[in-house]
Amino acid sequence: MNQANVEKLVSKLKYNFRPKPRKLKNFDGPEGRIRKIQKTLTAVLKYERIELNYARADETRGYVERLISEALRHGPEHKETMELANFWIREKQLIHKLFKVLVPRYQNYTTSFTKLHNAPCIYPGFGYKRALLELRGNVYPSVEQVTPNKPYLIHNMLLDAARKEYRMEKYKEMAANMTTNI
Repeated sequence: MNQANVEKLVSKLKYNFRPKPRKLKNFDGPEGRIRKIQKTLTAVLKYERIELNYARADETRGYVERLISEALRHGPEHKETMELANFWIREKQLIHKLFKVLVPRYQNYTTSFTKLHNAPCIYPGFGYKRALLELRGNVYPSVEQVTPNKPYLIHNMLLDAARKEYRMEKYKEMAANMTTNI
């Protein structure tokens, strides 16, 4: 279905949608929460992959998606888009990166511009849910391991060598036990 048709359908929904309340809280109130989101959004645009708490990553992801989609839709000449980018991005040189690097990269994307992966909890610690938030198409190696059972991957080669070495030691022990028992 065309994206323009979907936008027309969304506004005509006949039921109230209540999103789950966000758990990103701050002692400074809403202003502190906005500062946290600005800081995280700037880091995502700067480093293109960051690891943080799941709630903060989940909320920031929506703001990153919205900012990139507005930049794609209207471009740098649009006054409201520039004000939006100027408000959310703390390091002003990243505004140029948004329009000159990210907009051309995502010009033909039909999926989301970000990925959110679950990350392991920090141990020892409180066990907060962790996440990895990244921009798609970045230069870093993929976090997802699609087919881990290929024999020529380095970890599988190392495991096979360790398995063979372990078996050889066990065979030697069994042979030594057999000769002592006879």
